[in-house]
Amino acid sequence: MTRFLVLIGLLVALPSCTPAPQSNVVLVIIDDLGWKDLSVSGSEAYQTPAIDRLAQDGIRFTRFYSDSPVCSPTRAALMTGKHPARLDITNWIGGQQKGQLLQADYEWQLPLEETTVAEHFKAAGYATGFIGKWHLGAEGFHPEDQGFDVNVAGHAAGHPASFFWPYEREGGSPWDVPDLEDGSEGEYLTDRLTDEALAFVEAQKENPFFLVLSHYAVHTPIQAPADMIETEQARLDADPPCRPDPFDDDPEWSTTRTCQDRADYAAMMTSTDQSIARLMQALEDYGIGDRTIVVFVSDNGGLSTLRQGRTSGPTSNRPLRAGKGYLYEGGIRIPFIVHDPRGGRPGLRTDPASTVDVTPTLLDLAGLDVPDVDGRSLARPGLEERPLFFHFPHYHGSGNRPGGAVIDGQFKLIEWFETGDVELYDLENDPGEWTNLAADQPALADSLRTLLGDWRTSVEAKMPRSNPDWTGD
Repeated sequence: MTRFLVLIGLLVALPSCTPAPQSNVVLVIIDDLGWKDLSVSGSEAYQTPAIDRLAQDGIRFTRFYSDSPVCSPTRAALMTGKHPARLDITNWIGGQQKGQLLQADYEWQLPLEETTVAEHFKAAGYATGFIGKWHLGAEGFHPEDQGFDVNVAGHAAGHPASFFWPYEREGGSPWDVPDLEDGSEGEYLTDRLTDEALAFVEAQKENPFFLVLSHYAVHTPIQAPADMIETEQARLDADPPCRPDPFDDDPEWSTTRTCQDRADYAAMMTSTDQSIARLMQALEDYGIGDRTIVVFVSDNGGLSTLRQGRTSGPTSNRPLRAGKGYLYEGGIRIPFIVHDPRGGRPGLRTDPASTVDVTPTLLDLAGLDVPDVDGRSLARPGLEERPLFFHFPHYHGSGNRPGGAVIDGQFKLIEWFETGDVELYDLENDPGEWTNLAADQPALADSLRTLLGDWRTSVEAKMPRSNPDWTGD
C-alpha cells in the first residue's frame, strides 16, 4: 500500500460527538520515524503488525506533516498547538551551524508562559505522565515544569548515550538518560520506557489520564539487541530489498539512502512495534481499551540524507525526496494515526494537516475546550483547505541550507534564503519533487512566495543574517 491511494468519496471524519468525561488519551511519539517506515505505508523491509493494526482500526492520515524537519520545533508544536516560528523554537535545541548565513536566533526551551496540552488536561482533572524524550529545555523546563505530574527519562538531550542499560557513556555525558538507574545488564531502552508507561497506566487505570510515551527510538545511535539484528539480517538476506548501490547524491549537497536495507534499523522498528503491541494489550487487560484514545505520530521525516562526506542515514523515504533536515517531502511528511475505539469509521484522510493540529485534536476528542492556537481540531468534519507553512532558517547535518516552504493544495513552494531561489512542485502529479515548475509557472510561484512571506511577517519569524566571515564553500 502506498500514499498514492485515492480515497473514494468524502474524507473520513473523526468522531465529533462529545465523549464521556472519563476518556483517556495516549500520545505516542516516535523519534525520526519516516513516512515509509511502516509496512502499512509501503515499507519494503520493516515489519510493523501492531502499528498496522492501529492504523487499520483507526484513521491514518496520508498527507500529514511535521511543522519542522527536525525534532525540537515539532515537539514544541505538539505540546502547544502553536507553530515553531511563532514560538521562536526553529532548530533542534543545541544545533549550531553557520555557512554563507548566520542561523536565525532561537529559543533553547519551551517558555513556561506557554500553556501545554498537559496543562489543559491537568486542569480538567486528568493525571498526566511523560515517558521518554523531551528535548524542550534543560532543568527548570522539564516535563514536570510544563504540566506533567510524572516525568521519567525526559530531559534536555535529544538522543540517548546508549540504547542499553545503564544508558550512559563512561565518565558521563549530556546524553545519559536519567531516572533509569535501577535497570539490569542487557536491558533495552525501548522496552524499559514501555515498562514505565505501562506502570503509569496501571497506577491510573481507575482515573482519567493523559500519557505521552515519547520513544527515543528510532533516533541514532542505531542499536538493537543482537538476536533481533540477526533475525532481521537473515530475513533481508533471504529477500534483499535493494539494488546493488542503494545511494544517490541528491540533493546536490548530500548523500541519500534510497533503499531500506539495514538490519539494525529494522530491528529497532520491530522493537518499537512490540512496544505498541504491549501498550494496546495492557489497555485491554486493564479493561480500559474501549475508552482510551491512542494517537501515534513522528517528529520529522526519516534520517536518510546526510551531508556529502558523511555516511548516509539508516533508512529511506523513497519515493519521497531526501529526509530529516530537509523541507522536501522526505523531511517533513510523517505517519499520523488516530485510534478512537468509541466509534467513527476507520479509513484514510488525504487532506493536508500538521503537528500544530495535534493538541486541538486531542483536547477535542476528550471533550475539552479547544484553545485558540495555530492548529485546529481534525475531529471536526468538513474542514476548509488551508495552507501549511514551514520555516527552517538553519543549516543541518543533512546538508540542508536555510529556507522556508508553503503547501497550498496540490502545490508546494520551497524558498532558499541564501540565494532567494524558489522551487515549485505539483505534489499531486509529482510527489517525489523531481520537476521544478517555477520557471514554467512564474505567476503561481510569485503568489506562493508572497503568501509565505506574508505569513512569516504575521508570526514575526526570525530570519538568518549575512555571515561577514563567509569566504565561500
